[in-house]
Amino acid sequence: MGTPRGDLHPADGSAQHGRVPTDADAIRALIFTYAERLDVGDLDGVAALFEHATWRSLHRPEPLRGSAAVRRAYDVVRLHAGSPRTKHVITNVVVEVYDATRRAAARSYFTVFQALADFPLQAIACGRYHDTFEHAGSGWRFTDRLILADLQGDLSRHLTAPRSFP
Repeated sequence: MGTPRGDLHPADGSAQHGRVPTDADAIRALIFTYAERLDVGDLDGVAALFEHATWRSLHRPEPLRGSAAVRRAYDVVRLHAGSPRTKHVITNVVVEVYDATRRAAARSYFTVFQALADFPLQAIACGRYHDTFEHAGSGWRFTDRLILADLQGDLSRHLTAPRSFP
């Protein structure tokens, strides 16, 4: 086994080992922080990422605004001993930074795996995130997330109401 890279602190994109992170690094760190928080069951932390943002899907007619509204959407996530027992794998991340306006956009794919003692490891959802960001004061933050759920498997162990999410 190798040594962990440790290039970035996920929450803020700050550098270690003398490497200076780019704006795109910091934005990728935000996208990955969402997955990390969700996978450990930190639903309040997930919602906090959207304090200044809208959160949308094709299944919701109106976007949710702010962390309180987003947090309510995650009330359907089943926690098993404090964790949803999932791994959100984020790939194909493309970040575009618009320097003149200090705004950015990103697209990425997600695959959600879940396993429990009586539920074998399997992919339960696949799709895409379309995100926008702004640089405000101390760093980058979400301004919008559109969740495009392309494929769904057995969500019965992940959500209390599988048809209500996203």
